[in-house]
Amino acid sequence: MSAIETCRTAALGGHVDACEACGHRRIAYNSCRNRHCPRCQGAAARTWLAEREADLLPVGYFHVVFTLPAEIADIAFQNKAVVYDLLFLAASQTMMTIGADPKHLGARIGITAVLHTWGSAMTHHPHIHMIVPGGGISLDGQRWISSRPAFLLPVRVLGMLFRRLFLTRLIELHAAGRGLLSSAARPASPTGALSCATSPPSGRSGSSSMPSRRSPAPRPCSPISRATPTGSPSRTDV
Repeated sequence: MSAIETCRTAALGGHVDACEACGHRRIAYNSCRNRHCPRCQGAAARTWLAEREADLLPVGYFHVVFTLPAEIADIAFQNKAVVYDLLFLAASQTMMTIGADPKHLGARIGITAVLHTWGSAMTHHPHIHMIVPGGGISLDGQRWISSRPAFLLPVRVLGMLFRRLFLTRLIELHAAGRGLLSSAARPASPTGALSCATSPPSGRSGSSSMPSRRSPAPRPCSPISRATPTGSPSRTDV
């Protein structure tokens, strides 16, 4: 964070550009070159975006977000490799499993997933953004199955499976002695920290996500999956 705060400021030094004809001078401060800095990585981001756009299919796409509640984010901050890997695994398995279910889409779907560890307020907020095509290859590999124009998969079903997969595996890791730590640098107890994620709703939700007309209010403290058709103002939350 300190690198981003000091990027292109006097703290990192710089150089002076001067015009030999008129004598005008301009100070150019050095950049931080940190891989998290939005200013330094702008060119790389544009290149990555152009490459991904070349991979797009001629179909509609959906924006799906899986995020963690504060109780689990606290554990993730001290166990980044383990919890972030688990977040990717649980989110992708959730999408693939529900997508292949004949009761829903009944197809093998593709996913482009990106991990974000900061929120818009620049605080620790691990979540995964997914871009998912509106359809997939049939289970026999013979045809393309399209989703409905503004509906991919039921977010309530996605949320239930994601919570089960994530919590089960996290508790298994804790029981296996993987040494999960909390922010107090002591062994964390996933069963205690995650009790909020499995508790029934009570009163006003603590989530910042706003439910749409298609979905119920989010559970307090529960992981949230959000599916949004790209290019559409509508949104569905769990």
